[in-house]
Amino acid sequence: MKVEIVGEFIKLGQLLKKLDLIPTGGMAKFFVKSHEIKINNIPSQARNAKIRPGDTVWIDTQVYKIVAKVGANSEKE
Repeated sequence: MKVEIVGEFIKLGQLLKKLDLIPTGGMAKFFVKSHEIKINNIPSQARNAKIRPGDTVWIDTQVYKIVAKVGANSEKE
């Protein structure tokens, strides 16, 4: 699944919230400890890991390809 982001990067916790996997950013810490998460095939438990366009994120068995939102270069999400 492709996920569009605005800006240079999105933190893992923000991505989890954007995907509606957690209701609040505060839940990210617990989520990453109880799920298998890989960023570019490297296991990660850092909720503040920076994810950039071109990265691939695995959350359990779901795969997300991160892409830059077209026409949104300088905005932050």
